[in-house]
Amino acid sequence: MWSETAGFPKKKDQLYPLLISQLSALVEGIPHPIANLANASALLKEALEDVNWAGFYLLQGEKLVLGPFQGRPACIEIQVGKGVCGSAVAQNQPLLVEDVHQFAGHIACDSASRSEIVLPFYKNGAIAGVLDIDSPLPARFDEEDLAGLEQFVRVLERAL
Repeated sequence: MWSETAGFPKKKDQLYPLLISQLSALVEGIPHPIANLANASALLKEALEDVNWAGFYLLQGEKLVLGPFQGRPACIEIQVGKGVCGSAVAQNQPLLVEDVHQFAGHIACDSASRSEIVLPFYKNGAIAGVLDIDSPLPARFDEEDLAGLEQFVRVLERAL
């Protein structure tokens, strides 16, 4: 197993409401965006099964720059439009990739990663960065993960 998930429900319909509640408690009234993103990445890495990387890239001009994360060392800069993260920004939409090796232009920061989910997050109506989660399993993420993580990201946006 790639993450310790003790104490977290296995069923996604129970897991995501709990994560959203815990994140809300962690970030409510905390005016420190980097600290909030750091706690959010730690919460995700601890709670989600079969995840080898969970973190954030922050948009600076035409590049995404590595932000708080949990996992192995990662790519420091990603050009908008490149890889899954940069493509999510360019397309202004979440991306759920079942097999990263089939994604044209995939950037292999960790060769163990097989699937990925990326969700843009916003500040004042503009993309501020992305939440990026990788798994060593193909097709690890589904529409239920996407829906739960979209709500998770909305909590973060209110805290930014």
